[in-house]
Amino acid sequence: QVQLVEAGGGLVQPGGSLRLSCVASGSIFSIYRMGWYRQAPGKQRELVASITSSGDTNYVDSVKGRFTISRDGAKNTVFLQMNSLKPEDTAVYYCNRIATMAPPWSWGQGIQVTVSS
Repeated sequence: QVQLVEAGGGLVQPGGSLRLSCVASGSIFSIYRMGWYRQAPGKQRELVASITSSGDTNYVDSVKGRFTISRDGAKNTVFLQMNSLKPEDTAVYYCNRIATMAPPWSWGQGIQVTVSS
């Protein structure tokens, strides 16, 4: 069973930056497209960024130009660099695989990101 552990969140002022990391246990991490999701209070979880095993990336419009997803296969880690943060980016952030023929792995505890002055 793959375990996902997110880290790097916190409280930041509008316009600030944070870098999230997500470590996945297990050796099969590298074959999957990985995604960063977020869930704000009272809202559904949404996919904000994804990266394929070959490094192709995709972003939701609201974070394009501000967020960058990357991965380190050797360390089973996926990153989310978040710049120019806005209050509407406040949410709990999660990572997980994206596979059309398989369900997500068990969700980790997520990491809180709060953007506030």
